[in-house]
Amino acid sequence: MFNDNEIINIKESKKKWESEVVDKAIKRFPERKEKFSTVSDIEVDRLYTPENMENSDYEKDLGYPGKYPYTRGVQPTMYRGRLWTMRQYAGFATAEESNKRYKYLLEQGQTGLSVAFDLPTQIGYDSDHSLSAGEVGKVGVAIDSLKDMEILFNGIPLDKVSTSMTINAPASVLLAMYIAVAEKQGVSQDKLRGTIQNDILKEYIARGTYIFPPEPSMRLITDIFEYCSKNVPKWNTISISGYHIREAGATAIQEVAFTLADGIAYVEAAIETGLDVDDFAPRLSFFFNAHNNLLEEIAKYRAARRIWAKIMKNRFKAKNEKSMKLKFHTQTAGCTLTAQQPDNNIIRVTVQALAAVLGGTQSLHTNSRDEALALPSEESVRIALRTQQVLAYESGVTETIDPLAGSYYIESLTDQIEEEAMKYIEKIDELGGMPQAVEKGYVQKEIQNSSYKYQMEVESNERIVVGVNKFQTEEKHHEDILKVDPEVERLQKEKINKLKSTRNNDEVKKNLANLKKLAKTDENLMPYILSAVKSYATLGEICDVLRSVFGEYEQSVIL
Repeated sequence: MFNDNEIINIKESKKKWESEVVDKAIKRFPERKEKFSTVSDIEVDRLYTPENMENSDYEKDLGYPGKYPYTRGVQPTMYRGRLWTMRQYAGFATAEESNKRYKYLLEQGQTGLSVAFDLPTQIGYDSDHSLSAGEVGKVGVAIDSLKDMEILFNGIPLDKVSTSMTINAPASVLLAMYIAVAEKQGVSQDKLRGTIQNDILKEYIARGTYIFPPEPSMRLITDIFEYCSKNVPKWNTISISGYHIREAGATAIQEVAFTLADGIAYVEAAIETGLDVDDFAPRLSFFFNAHNNLLEEIAKYRAARRIWAKIMKNRFKAKNEKSMKLKFHTQTAGCTLTAQQPDNNIIRVTVQALAAVLGGTQSLHTNSRDEALALPSEESVRIALRTQQVLAYESGVTETIDPLAGSYYIESLTDQIEEEAMKYIEKIDELGGMPQAVEKGYVQKEIQNSSYKYQMEVESNERIVVGVNKFQTEEKHHEDILKVDPEVERLQKEKINKLKSTRNNDEVKKNLANLKKLAKTDENLMPYILSAVKSYATLGEICDVLRSVFGEYEQSVIL
């Protein structure tokens, strides 16, 4: 961007500034610490100048929004044309309760739904299963059958709303339920817009809500890719998630590297089944965390876009520009929320949301201030949504595209994150790919080491967390937090009993038997899961059939 003579002059004038100005200032006012660094341990220089960009090529490295390599955004006009989708991740207790919360959020200006499912639903058990005891409706909504899904979206037109569902191991079943509800509303599959997370690799790495071993899990994912490419073309068939990887303790660099390595694995799996990359890749989406270090997070999103574009173009020979665009949802960092002085979380979430917006996110969830204590209250959810709305309509950051582009620091940081993330991706390739790297424990170990290092920095006061290890106050016990009534579990069990006594059980048995037979073949299972769902087979019944064929995954201990 600058010629050689200009760079030489800048380097010389910087040295002069350091010796004549900075050294004198430091003698009077020493800097706060010897080394400044980001959360990813990238050392932060005192000052960035054009010399930090001396190897940059504007056209090659930055370009223009909506054009390869998409560093500056995936849409030509970004938020000047359309704001990001404002989603609030919500779901608790029964489908009836969650339906009320969704309608409230839509009334408050939310522009997309994001469904949280309870733990039994996430691991494929009905509410009346013995392993579900004490967990029904606690961390999300309990969905046992199509009947619950009908209640969940009652009065919500699915041709008008985009819905994201955070579901992984049983994603095929919940997607089938959503399709069936839409059909009952008279909405055809080709009108549906939304996303299922459907990312099983990060479950083995960081989150733990898996059911089946990797091979059949990948088969279910690619079945969804194929089915949706033909029948549900507007649906994002996977949200490749770095969010939970970051929550487990990964750095920003690791979040980018491991997420994109997961993406590579899914693309390879789909191609191996015979799918053309440009038939499914445009519907891939990603899910990133927004952490506290504002500038590192902005650079992270820009680097991720550029890396993915290069991977799709050069490694997978994608021809469709949409296949190269990294579209992503962002959620503010749950792991940064503190139970101490929870109102401080409003400020943290604002900083994190600003990073996501300046980084060019396509949709955003802002966490609520009380989520370190319990599920968010209605008031807290409203404040979290208002945070997005203030950024969108009052802050001015949406008026121009990628406003921090050209910042010597931002561009340098973007380059460094790309370089370090690619080292991880190359290491994972050497290990045979992401599934093999996970099986060997490499990824888990890297995250564990980063998590331990961060915690040690907090405990030694090297890293300050306001209200936790500095600026503490005496606090009262929090009484006004949302609690899920234990009665929810009894109500869900009653619903299941009633459903099983009124449905056509012969049809259910026939559909489940057919599913079991075809699960032993290479046939795409989505149409058969959809048939079972429509006959009101329960989530647990369908997953038990698949368990009987695929088996269950048992995680090895990584030391």
